[in-house]
Amino acid sequence: MKIHIPTPLRGYTGGKETVEVAGSTVAATLDQLATDFPELRNHLFSAEGKLRSFVNVYLNDDDVRYLPSKEETTTSSDDELTIIPSIAGGSCVADSCCCM
Repeated sequence: MKIHIPTPLRGYTGGKETVEVAGSTVAATLDQLATDFPELRNHLFSAEGKLRSFVNVYLNDDDVRYLPSKEETTTSSDDELTIIPSIAGGSCVADSCCCM
């Protein structure tokens, strides 16, 4: 299956925007991704092996967190996973500050 890699993580995939990884479930596919690209593991998974809370994964167009089987959802070679890291923070600019 194709996995779309976000820009901040492409340095760990040799600059690849998309990689091909096999797996029968979302979890197995992500684990294989971390096996194929070991430097990604710490960015995707906690020390306990759980997907980090700030990493959003979409199976095709569906947020995996809201699927009935979540990361145990079965996948096929035609599916696509998209990894989207959460982005937080920002800064105030002159009079257009929105954080006060």
